[in-house]
Amino acid sequence: MKREKIIIYTDGGSRGNPGNAGVGVYITDEHNKPVKEYSKAIGTRTNNEAEYEAVILALQKVKHLYGKEGSKYLEIELRVDSQLIARQLKGEYKVKMETLKPLFMEAYNLKTEFGQVDIVEIPREKNKEADRLANEAMDEKRTAALF
Repeated sequence: MKREKIIIYTDGGSRGNPGNAGVGVYITDEHNKPVKEYSKAIGTRTNNEAEYEAVILALQKVKHLYGKEGSKYLEIELRVDSQLIARQLKGEYKVKMETLKPLFMEAYNLKTEFGQVDIVEIPREKNKEADRLANEAMDEKRTAALF
């Protein structure tokens, strides 16, 4: 059975570090046709925590979209613009910060539920959609806090 390939762009951000944080997830098929997008305010987090939360949300949403069985046949290219997160998830960097360890474990465990997950580190300029979604989430949270 041929694996279906999808590309997931994730981004997390924090205004204040730690501060008001949000995540964005932009999913396309292998031909770059949009499949789904998600934006979520996540409260007060650091930038790195938000980046991990974006990866976790992305993998959870994809698992929900394709189901447990369908997920086993997916080939995922996970594109992130955080060097730290990309390299930790690929096993090139150790996770030293205590606050990141549970987030790393959750993301790592979620990865195992898919046929294949390749982590690709991309420049920020190539992550515009996920960045836009993360900023929308932070803007919504800020606006909601004003009322």
